[in-house]
Amino acid sequence: MIKLHKRLFRCVITCLGLATLAGSFAQAGVLPEDRADVLYFRYDGGGVEISGPSVLVRKSIGEHVSVQANYYIDMVSSASVDVETSASPYDDERTQSSLSVDFLHGKSMYSIGYVNSDESDYQAKTMFAAVSHDMFGDLTTISFSFKNGKNDVFRNVNIDGVKQNDPTFQEEMESKSYSVSLSQIITKNMLISGQYEVITDEGFLRSPYRSVRFFTDPLNQGTESEIYPNTRSSNAGSIRAKYFLPYRAAVDTMYRFYTDTWGVVGQTAEIGYVHPLNNNKWIFEARGRYYTQTRADFYRDIFPRAGFANFMARDKELATYDAMTLGLSATYEFKIERFPWLAKGSLNLRYDHMTVNYDDFRDARYSIGSFGEPPPVAFAPGAEPLYKLEADIFQFYISAYF
Repeated sequence: MIKLHKRLFRCVITCLGLATLAGSFAQAGVLPEDRADVLYFRYDGGGVEISGPSVLVRKSIGEHVSVQANYYIDMVSSASVDVETSASPYDDERTQSSLSVDFLHGKSMYSIGYVNSDESDYQAKTMFAAVSHDMFGDLTTISFSFKNGKNDVFRNVNIDGVKQNDPTFQEEMESKSYSVSLSQIITKNMLISGQYEVITDEGFLRSPYRSVRFFTDPLNQGTESEIYPNTRSSNAGSIRAKYFLPYRAAVDTMYRFYTDTWGVVGQTAEIGYVHPLNNNKWIFEARGRYYTQTRADFYRDIFPRAGFANFMARDKELATYDAMTLGLSATYEFKIERFPWLAKGSLNLRYDHMTVNYDDFRDARYSIGSFGEPPPVAFAPGAEPLYKLEADIFQFYISAYF
């Protein structure tokens, strides 16, 4: 198996996280609203299907403490291009639970939390802490955060027809991130925020399943395991702006620049439009996001020979590519008079379509080499068509505010 879905899941969550843009401008001196959410999520694209439910509950304790708990399950079925050329299709399940607490003291908000993620061959435990402070008449909010994750990596094998962890394989990976952000109310209609983040990863940073391919002669190829550095440092800076239009709608934009020690340089541009109707009972949103990146220094679609370099990768997420995501969402807010304890409720539906075009990752399923069944039209290794991924992302959730 190839745990490609971890990267896909992070990408999807980034896309869906756009809907929470307004939260990035929230004041530190106000506790979040009490609420409960029930969500269903589905990703379908590139031979990978990810779906599952999520439940979130947030409740205040007195006037200064708010507690949030979340439980999420995703079921994964994968027959992606990576799987078809390196392993067998698989099904898996991941569960994730988190707990966080916010403490309000004057104009400052202190947050701590813990996230536990568990699947058959990957266990992740993450702790985080953050502090935000309002100043200059609540027009400026400055925030600092820290996150530390420790992960155990295993490799699944079939022993006597039973899937289990390889008793000879266990690795560790640790990730730390530091971020600082600043948001500023410019006018009564305009807000701007900026963020800078540093991430350091150390340990086993590759998939235990994925392989690179290399020429054995001009018409044939072989494979061997990827070899990665055991450290990676990343830096990212972003700026966001939101402008409230006279007719109660709003438009927002974002730009983000990313670079790391593996040679990857990424840029993201985003624009969104939010339009309320019928006294805010209906809220419609349209959003577009464009991302482009350069390849890692040690990435190649196919290498000249076995053992060509100290580090070698063929993970398409380290290739040169660009991605476009277009999304629409609708929210309907309601109140049920017979439930006076319910301040309001909402029904939310979101759809995103993502297209990814790769510049230097080829679809090896069309190779004349030894990857599965011979294709109807075969190409020499390194001359196959460039790979293109299209995915549909659906999200439906119900929220109740108390």
